[in-house]
Amino acid sequence: MAEPLTNVPGDAARGRAIVANRTVGLCLLCHSAPIPEQPFQGNLAPDLAGAGSRSTEAQLRLRLVDSRRINPSSIMPAYHRNTGHARVGSAWQGKTVLEAQQIEDVLAYLLTLR
Repeated sequence: MAEPLTNVPGDAARGRAIVANRTVGLCLLCHSAPIPEQPFQGNLAPDLAGAGSRSTEAQLRLRLVDSRRINPSSIMPAYHRNTGHARVGSAWQGKTVLEAQQIEDVLAYLLTLR
């Protein structure tokens, strides 16, 4: 996805906080990242260190929005898709895991990881 989801540029510090937060994006459940204050990081998915040099901004945004558009067998959740999910509780139907600005913030953080 080449176009940003918002008109406000992403903030890398807010993005890092989202990645590190174990109740918001849950990124560290599967990924490890250069966030030393968070122990017990995941090893099911690629290390986020170097993500900004391995992928373009558009590629990373698409992975965050809906990784299954790149890899249909991906275990990564679609963080900004609100349709087509199976077995979603009524309180969460029609909602995204992360808001558009949160996606742009996480993206800004990932782009710093070179």
